[in-house]
Amino acid sequence: MQNRNSPLTPEVWLHDLFTSKAVQQGTVIRRKARDIERFAGMDLFLREIHRRGYQAIENSSQIIIFCNRAPVRWLTPPPISSKEIGPKSFQDFGARQSQ
Repeated sequence: MQNRNSPLTPEVWLHDLFTSKAVQQGTVIRRKARDIERFAGMDLFLREIHRRGYQAIENSSQIIIFCNRAPVRWLTPPPISSKEIGPKSFQDFGARQSQ
């Protein structure tokens, strides 16, 4: 869904994004998924990420772009679903219930 009211073409928007100082320094940038879709389209954006060898993740409608080719390492265990966790009680967590 490209924004027809924007004076920027998708290519110009992507060029501006990827020539920012943060990108040139190889750090990370964050954009709203809605804005990426609006100004460039997610398919074009992801093709550009892939072309550059970068990685991107999404959380709560925010896209985090790692503007380098270094591996990404989770510092916490990957999240699991409530189905995988199953029912839990206070005893499962070593907590004492108040009486």
